[in-house]
Amino acid sequence: MPRLFGTDGVRGLANRELTADLALGLAQAAAAVLTQGRHADELRAAGRRPVAVVARDPRVSGEFITAAVSAGLASSGVDVLDAGVIPTPAAAFLIDSIGADFGVMISASHNPAPDNGIKFFSFGGTKLPDEVEDRIESFLGRQKLAPVGDGVGRIRRFADAEDRYIVHLLGTLPHRLEGLKIVLDCAHGAAAGVSPQTFTDAGAEVVVIGADPDGMNINDGVGSTHLEPLQAAVLEHGADLGIAHDGDADRCLAIDADGNVIDGDRILAILAVSMKERGALTDDTLVVTVMSNLGLRRAMAEHGIRVVETKVGDRYVLEALAAEGLALGGEQSGHVIMSEFATTGDGVLTGLHLAAEMARTGKSMAELASLMTVYPQVLVNVRGVDHHALGGDAEIAAAVAAVEAELGDTGRVLLRPSGTEPMVRVMVEAADQEAAERHAEKLAAVVHDRLATA
Repeated sequence: MPRLFGTDGVRGLANRELTADLALGLAQAAAAVLTQGRHADELRAAGRRPVAVVARDPRVSGEFITAAVSAGLASSGVDVLDAGVIPTPAAAFLIDSIGADFGVMISASHNPAPDNGIKFFSFGGTKLPDEVEDRIESFLGRQKLAPVGDGVGRIRRFADAEDRYIVHLLGTLPHRLEGLKIVLDCAHGAAAGVSPQTFTDAGAEVVVIGADPDGMNINDGVGSTHLEPLQAAVLEHGADLGIAHDGDADRCLAIDADGNVIDGDRILAILAVSMKERGALTDDTLVVTVMSNLGLRRAMAEHGIRVVETKVGDRYVLEALAAEGLALGGEQSGHVIMSEFATTGDGVLTGLHLAAEMARTGKSMAELASLMTVYPQVLVNVRGVDHHALGGDAEIAAAVAAVEAELGDTGRVLLRPSGTEPMVRVMVEAADQEAAERHAEKLAAVVHDRLATA
């Protein structure tokens, strides 16, 4: 049976795969697991029930899933603070800020509206490790906590959730944003209320698109996965910068004044150099994934910044940041973690600090982004192969070595098996697009010939 938890919580088609019954059961199982041990003993000694923050993005199914999750927690003796529609990083911040025992975010991030997901955070607002998620999954169907009388949890509205988060964000800024005109694309998602208010309070002139959620239009042709409307709006309004969020606002991509896309790698480069100059980049080190562009690594080397690589996935970036006590890491997709201020990727926080660097330096976004040259990157997915055999095939290894020798220090090769299906991802970076495509197709053919299962 496949693992219920994926790389970012439990996701599926709402009311088919992710049902009210499953949401209720997951909440009861999580309550049983996350209120055990030393912390539970401390709660009992203090004579109080555990407290959980529950939040969601605006997709319509979030209403019934929130109700089911809240019921499961309260019936297990957990007091619920319902924060309503707020970004995922806001939920994580609030869990830590008020000392809640854990929390739940109901969102499917950048997925379309019919999907939804349930993500748990532990004490401190951090993501759960795999082993804790596995324990929660193993508790499904077991005897539930079932207190009676005064042991039953209460469900209350977290009335000032947005205000607390906005105050926190504004308090992180190294420079105000007066003089900047910024277009925000909120993806008809969880940032629709918070992001425009925060950028306005920070001093920017703000134009907003994608900020009219109706429960079904989240990520629909807008946001970080559909940048064309933001590019058009930046040009139409003569803005200095465009910021795109995804549905739950844990990502940030940017658009410069000429309509060019500034991806997560360039955002990381800008922030890393700025933080180093200000003495805020711990150990002068940046954490990235193996998919980050070769140009980022080269730019960091030129600025004396060490790069630590992880597997793909923001949870692995978070683990590396925590292991060395580092300040900045992220992914090409726009997940950027500034660990001094957040326990997870935060698209609003990232956008604010990106704009603040423009205001601090007086440079345009294009000027700031020019510190990094983006190498053409081609990704080919080879399907229908025995991806588990990738590491042991000598002919594939020889083909990779030959391409690496030809590219020298002007390119890079990465082959990695999919974690969810019989597929190998072939990625090649080179000094020009033609070379990247040619080498990627050649390696993909070798992988298919060697590992095809049919």
